[in-house]
Amino acid sequence: MPLLHATAFLKSPGDSPTGPVAVLFGSQRHLLRQAFDALRSQVLSGDEENEISLTRFAGKETEWKTVRDELRTVSMWGDVRLVVVEEADTFVTAHRASLEQYVKSPSKKSVLVLSVKSWPKNTRLAKMVAQDGLTVECSELKGTALMRWLSDCCLTEHDKQITRDAAALTVEMAGTDLGLLSQELAKAAAYVGTAKKITVDDVRAVVGGWATKTAFNMIDALIGGRLNQSLTMLDKLLSAGESPHRILGAIGFSFRRIAAAVEAARHGVRLKDALAKTGIFANRIGESASHLRRIGRPQAEKIHAHLLQADSQLKGGSRISERVALEQLLVRLSGRSAG
Repeated sequence: MPLLHATAFLKSPGDSPTGPVAVLFGSQRHLLRQAFDALRSQVLSGDEENEISLTRFAGKETEWKTVRDELRTVSMWGDVRLVVVEEADTFVTAHRASLEQYVKSPSKKSVLVLSVKSWPKNTRLAKMVAQDGLTVECSELKGTALMRWLSDCCLTEHDKQITRDAAALTVEMAGTDLGLLSQELAKAAAYVGTAKKITVDDVRAVVGGWATKTAFNMIDALIGGRLNQSLTMLDKLLSAGESPHRILGAIGFSFRRIAAAVEAARHGVRLKDALAKTGIFANRIGESASHLRRIGRPQAEKIHAHLLQADSQLKGGSRISERVALEQLLVRLSGRSAG
């Protein structure tokens, strides 16, 4: 069978027969867990009584002979045995030849599941499994795929929609780990109660808790011309141990939209219309426009460059500290020189 990403497999697990060997690989533990749950339900027919036919092994502590004997054992409680080797990277490396032999002549009454971080598709074993087994990729999602996953998760698990900007902000503040994102979506869904849509304001209220609220209050103070207040809030965030990268994510989320509006205005679009089209809320358009007029066009056109510079500095592209890099960014975004 062709390799499937977990997001495709989970939509319709029954369309993908497991075969004698199934491989789940990737870094996203949330997807690995979901994919295995779907596979287990499929192999064991969703019957809790059949759970006795499930055996788990820790890959770092297990020998092939032990796994092989379990695979060859006839189940007394169900039609099929499900044998799982977790964290199996070293196990596969140590017993690759034995696994290749097993795939040639597998047990007809057992399914072997290998859960690994890495699964190069050009190896002989991977090609053999692909012929008659199931290979599910549980890797990190990015870009459009991640936005689609967030939207689908909100709809299927919480019966709610999430706006694109709210989804983007959730990623900015919580990162790309799907397990953490799932938790943050659950918090946002509980926060909105009976409302059917999760908005940016809802995400600002709950994702990341106090730190997120403070970060956006810091941004609001900066746009409102209160640089000293903004710098004070930055100090509180950093002193409380908040990640500089998360702080930059919040700043970038707001100012990338302002930078896009500046570019549109440069091409003749009325400033307030440009701000509205980039997704800035109606109640913040006036203050954002005032901020841009206050700092002037030359400084406004440097916003995007300032964000890129700060991102590079936080990733090790400068000898200055993360604190200084963020302080300088706020000063520059305020329209003043940071030296």
